[in-house]
Amino acid sequence: MGPIDCAGTGGLAICARGASPRAGTGAVQGADLTGRGAAKAVAGASVHALADWQRQEHTYAALDLGTNNCRLLIALAAPAGSGQDGFRVIDSFSRIVRLGEGLSRTGELGAAAIERTLCALEICRDKMQARGVTRRRLIATEACRSAANGAECLAKVRAATGLDLEIVDRETEARLAAAGSVSLADSAAEGVILFDIGGGSSELVWLAGAAPPCAQSTDMAPLERIRFWVSLKIGVVTLAEEFGGIEVSGAMFEAMIAHAARELESFVAMADGERRGRHFHLLGTSGTVTTIAGVFLGLARYDRRRVDGLWMSSGQVDHAVARLRRMTYEERAANGCIGHGRADLVLAGCAILEAIRRAFPADRVRIADRGLREGMLIQLIRADRDAARAES
Repeated sequence: MGPIDCAGTGGLAICARGASPRAGTGAVQGADLTGRGAAKAVAGASVHALADWQRQEHTYAALDLGTNNCRLLIALAAPAGSGQDGFRVIDSFSRIVRLGEGLSRTGELGAAAIERTLCALEICRDKMQARGVTRRRLIATEACRSAANGAECLAKVRAATGLDLEIVDRETEARLAAAGSVSLADSAAEGVILFDIGGGSSELVWLAGAAPPCAQSTDMAPLERIRFWVSLKIGVVTLAEEFGGIEVSGAMFEAMIAHAARELESFVAMADGERRGRHFHLLGTSGTVTTIAGVFLGLARYDRRRVDGLWMSSGQVDHAVARLRRMTYEERAANGCIGHGRADLVLAGCAILEAIRRAFPADRVRIADRGLREGMLIQLIRADRDAARAES
């Protein structure tokens, strides 16, 4: 699909194919423009530039290759002021590939795991080609980041599929997760902990209170809520491989919680003294929390529309986790919100969640079925909009 050109925006590397859109119709010509006339001319130019950008109808893609999943979103930019998160999804793909299977023991990505991943990425490539994607960002996270042969794996991906994935660092991963889901944080809260329980790592971000609407003058205002973050080197795959995930006794579950709690200590220390306020809550984005939400709702089949944005009380989370723990492996595999691919991982995710909840008790947890991919789409679209404004 050709080379990818990279540009920076808001502290994040944003990759897009081709040059920034031209805003020829927004060019301002003529003599001295002063006072109100100048303001009107510049405003008119900005409107024309944005209209020109929107007419080009770029198609955006965001791909996240994680330790457990390969996920793709393809979207179009939503009109400004439409109430959407800047885009409208037109296609998606998700497949459990377990790229990081055995990584915690061997330090390398296995041949079978790489082959599964290549098959999934070929589907992603075909979808992007079929949809005529013109802007894209393709990232790989913890598995490729920590594996001795991570770069070699991505070279194989490039040769077999033509897709050029970038390995992002932990800060970028945390910020992208925040960019994709921060819109679900309670604007009245003085403090919010956003967490993303992944396959090989888990990111936590402390969000400060939102600025008053009149002070939110830039598109980057939501990300300015980030006070600090941490990336833990544990996830559902690594924890399940260390402790087991098929038959999980009460003692084993507590041992997993204790292990996760030790990893959390640095973040707990950073949060000491931070204001929480009465609206403080947790905001979770990952397969763990969406599974818990699906089990709580009693869904026979997972339904994103009912899960994304759901508020759950602490007691409701307790009840759903207890129900999951009572299930046998076979019952988890048969559950429409879990399936065979994650039946041996979900309790490890619950243990990480419990460690977070014990360290930061909160009356409410909000569930987000959004994260890295949405963050990438938002950043790509904003980069184009900013370019159109700059050219005006």
